[in-house]
Amino acid sequence: MKSIILAIIVVLVLLGGVFLFAPKNKKVDNIPVNNVTIIDGKQIIELRAKGGYFPEKSIAKAGIPTILRLDASGTFDCSSIVRIQSMNISKILPQTGSTDIDLGNPKLGILQGTCGMGMYPFEIDFQS
Repeated sequence: MKSIILAIIVVLVLLGGVFLFAPKNKKVDNIPVNNVTIIDGKQIIELRAKGGYFPEKSIAKAGIPTILRLDASGTFDCSSIVRIQSMNISKILPQTGSTDIDLGNPKLGILQGTCGMGMYPFEIDFQS
């Protein structure tokens, strides 16, 4: 009888550990999310910069004034430097805080960016 109770306790402890340490709210990469807003006629695209850029892919409107807002939170890796080669943009981000980059009025097409080492890509698909 004591061994059955002990076995039940062990199983409950193990199951509790699985629920306690299991990853929560894991997102699937490469799926566009709602990170684009339009405020006072300006389009704001928000990306998180830490261990890469999230979301990796964004969809936005072409032809309107656009700001790329990068939010860093304790970022010490190469995603603390953002590069958009086609626009000759290279910007060092603060370790923590928000940085706005004016993208002008982007044309139709895909704008690609990377971290300082080219390891972490992101793209913005500007559509009509």
